[in-house]
Amino acid sequence: MGLASQDDVIEALSQQFGYPYADESRRTTSPELVTLNQPFSSQAEAFRAIRAQLMMRVFNEEGQKRALAVISPAPGDGKSFFCANLAVTLAQAGGRTLLVDADLRGPRQHEVFNLDNRVGLSGLLAGRVDSHVVQQVAGMSDLFVMPVGVTPPNPLELLDRPAFTMLMRGLVLTFDHVVVDTPAALYGSDAQVIAARCGSALIVARKHESRVGALQQLVAALSNSPAKMAGVIMNEF
Repeated sequence: MGLASQDDVIEALSQQFGYPYADESRRTTSPELVTLNQPFSSQAEAFRAIRAQLMMRVFNEEGQKRALAVISPAPGDGKSFFCANLAVTLAQAGGRTLLVDADLRGPRQHEVFNLDNRVGLSGLLAGRVDSHVVQQVAGMSDLFVMPVGVTPPNPLELLDRPAFTMLMRGLVLTFDHVVVDTPAALYGSDAQVIAARCGSALIVARKHESRVGALQQLVAALSNSPAKMAGVIMNEF
């Protein structure tokens, strides 16, 4: 009869089945969140398939709980886009999920989710405590983001401090899933340090863009790390 649009039907179904779905204003302010804006698209389905694999390999109830560091060889590989949408799909499955932006060189998660970035991880590692360091994503009761906050002049030194190790240990006990965005490997050893503290790592490469040599070097470096390799993802989007 033309009384309801497709968006109206999807929104009604999402409410009926408890499946978070972005309204029109969110789709405008956070266009990169395809798993929230277009939950039944081919891109969203690809993220759900990845989620299923990670639930078996990383976020299972057997053995030690780990956070997942997402690493890419170079900037522009789509790592932050991948982290954000993976976190959304994990939260959509009903697990309390925290996305930590540990890219202290070029943070983006506060932009992706349209969040306040005045306080965050850098302040915690520098010894400053703030009650608003973790922010809940609007419309998603199970999704939280810890932005970077002020970009520091000494990122690697902050990540090397025992405070970061203690923080990650506490977070994996508090949340069901912890996903950590990292600087591109091209910028130094930050990502390897983060992966070691998280306990597991996933590499994201970009189709037709990532260099095979750089990807091989990154895989080799992580193979000698305490972090468990969860796999390599080829970003085609």
